[in-house]
Amino acid sequence: MRSYNPKHIDSFGPTHRAAPVAHGDTFHEVRRALYSVHRPPPRRRIGRSSGAARAASPIPLKKPRPMTKMPDSLALDARRAMPADTSLTDSIGATSTPLDLAAQQAGTQTLLRGLAILEAIANGARDMRAIGAALGTTRSTTHRLVSSLVQARYLRQVQGGYLLGPKLIELGTIALEQMPLTAVARPHLEALAEATLDTIHLGVRDGDDVLYIDKIPGTRGLEMRSRVGHRMPLASTGIGKAMMLDLDPDLWRSLFEAARRALAGVNFKPDNRPETSAFLQRMAHYAAGGYTFDLEENEASIRCVAAPIRDASGAIVAAVSVASTIPYMPHDRMDELIPLVQREARAISAELGWSPPQGTRRIKR
Repeated sequence: MRSYNPKHIDSFGPTHRAAPVAHGDTFHEVRRALYSVHRPPPRRRIGRSSGAARAASPIPLKKPRPMTKMPDSLALDARRAMPADTSLTDSIGATSTPLDLAAQQAGTQTLLRGLAILEAIANGARDMRAIGAALGTTRSTTHRLVSSLVQARYLRQVQGGYLLGPKLIELGTIALEQMPLTAVARPHLEALAEATLDTIHLGVRDGDDVLYIDKIPGTRGLEMRSRVGHRMPLASTGIGKAMMLDLDPDLWRSLFEAARRALAGVNFKPDNRPETSAFLQRMAHYAAGGYTFDLEENEASIRCVAAPIRDASGAIVAAVSVASTIPYMPHDRMDELIPLVQREARAISAELGWSPPQGTRRIKR
């Protein structure tokens, strides 16, 4: 009988071939040899097994795939932008990733830098060095942003640097057209009404007339004939004369004569309308001070203090006035109201894009 050879039975190769069975082997030897064909290879325990066992394993172990790491700057921006409950959703409810938020913040930063370039050039920066110094950006970043703005016509390249481009002029014109004067002026008219308790008017020029486009009645129980949509000659009203301040004296004269013709059939008691020479002297005084008075020249017993409203170009486009009767509007109070009316008129002008010039000049129209 052949002797039992454990090497033949317990050794497993790639094909798991069993040890040969010879005639005369015992039942147990035959069974052991057959079992070696079907028995699967022993399972290798991974994890808590010793290093020696892992080293002896014929099955190579895969190394874990390293996780992709987000750049530190993006990760920091994403953490800052992450809500407290860590639920990242966009405006339509879709989940956003930290990388999405980082990209959004990068776009916002580019937009703000572009706007800062426009501000810097508006404030006098002309070349790349001055623009980069104002923004605190590198030369390459500054050049990239400026080139994009030039291509989009927000900037214009000239000899020696850059200027604001024609696209801004187009947008500014559209913005002014979309901004109703009454909506801009209304809060300031209400402030005047609350401070004075008098009647407040807002008017624009329409040919030789003033057109009233807004009115806040006073709280003193007084009624005036003015109303929204009403027209009166420019030279006969304080608010109309305020819109004449930048005109040439020859135009003052012609508008005054037109007003006298328009009001020729109106009876004034008393008649306080000045003569031509006195009117021209008053207008010169008003033009120097930047305000006008109505001394009962349009309606009996009614006086007013008015100031011009200017647009972004500096042109007078409207005027505002505070009006009341003689008992509430003595000369001393009229003088006190001048800075108040001018302040609100300038505030309205500022919202229309106006800024105070270094000097004043007369404009022929």
